[in-house]
Amino acid sequence: MQKGLIGVIVPVYKVEKYISECIESILAQTYSNLEIICVNDGSTDQSENRVSKWIPLFADKGYELKYIKQENQGPGGAINTGLKYVSGEY
Repeated sequence: MQKGLIGVIVPVYKVEKYISECIESILAQTYSNLEIICVNDGSTDQSENRVSKWIPLFADKGYELKYIKQENQGPGGAINTGLKYVSGEY
C-alpha cells in the first residue's frame, strides 16, 4: 500500500550556512513518498546555489525538489507561496 504524499515547504532566506544540513535531514528520512518545495524569499546570499545542487540528488532518489524564487515576503509569505505548489495530501 502506497503511503500518502507529504509536501515539505522550506522557506529560504539567507541560510547558505544551514540549508544543506536542512536538506540532508529531509533526504535522510525513511518515509519515501515526499516532495520538497524550497521557496527562496528574496535571499541575497548563496542559498540558491546550494539548493540547486540538491535537485539532481533528490531526482536520483525518486523525490521531487521544487525551487521557487520570489521577492521577500517574510516566512509566512514563503510558506503561502509553497502551498500553491504542493501536490501532496499532507
